[in-house]
Amino acid sequence: MKIYYLLSAIFFLSSGVMTILSADESRPGNYYRSVWHPVHFSPAINTATDEQCLSCHQEVINQKVLSKTLAGVTAESTQAWYQTLTTYEGPQETFHRRHLVTPLAKKLMNLKCITCHQGSDPREQAPVPPDLNNTNYTLRKQVNPEVCLMCHGDNPYQLMGLPSPWEESSEMFQNNCLLCHSGIRTHRHQVNYLNADAIEEAGKENSDVCFGCHGGRQWYRIPYPYPRHAWEGMAEEVPEWAKDRPTESEPRFQLNQLQAHK
Repeated sequence: MKIYYLLSAIFFLSSGVMTILSADESRPGNYYRSVWHPVHFSPAINTATDEQCLSCHQEVINQKVLSKTLAGVTAESTQAWYQTLTTYEGPQETFHRRHLVTPLAKKLMNLKCITCHQGSDPREQAPVPPDLNNTNYTLRKQVNPEVCLMCHGDNPYQLMGLPSPWEESSEMFQNNCLLCHSGIRTHRHQVNYLNADAIEEAGKENSDVCFGCHGGRQWYRIPYPYPRHAWEGMAEEVPEWAKDRPTESEPRFQLNQLQAHK
């Protein structure tokens, strides 16, 4: 196995793929040239467009869910977890299509490939099979889980002063998130991966729009510690749970940052 990695390294260096490739070069059919293409690394990945990404990864948009499982269960006769909220319409969809091309995604989100994917450096991946004598390798994740957590975390109802989870206490608040949030944390959704105005308008009509990203489509057991942007009328005293919260979103998500277009 060590000989294999050594030969691979010699191949990369001798072929010059680390130095001769330009961001505009297209070498279809050569896997190694594709892996080491500059678009997978900073700084090129920071401004890569969806068109660039999908020129090689178009299958993530073209793939569709199976109409029937191997056991004979049809997609039409089952309900996926993301279909449980009233905001989702239409048939079941694949992961990437739900985030990029479905009507809900286009209306409320402004997600790009690089919103979640920031490249993948093979030099930082753990070897297969694992080398137990060298544990210094980083098992590089192709997506930082914290990006997923931003929209798929738990609902922190305790911090909001709710008596119970939103599913149980929503009727007490007329099933309306804006009953409280029309005056609390009013500076929200100001990031380049969301359509803030569309979210605010949709949230007035259906609280599932709000709950969908704040506990309704939960993947994690913990909530995301959202930055605590100041709003008009905000109390000067910061709650204990919010004292370590940032006051600005991550720089690459801020509206004034350059973002690649489709």
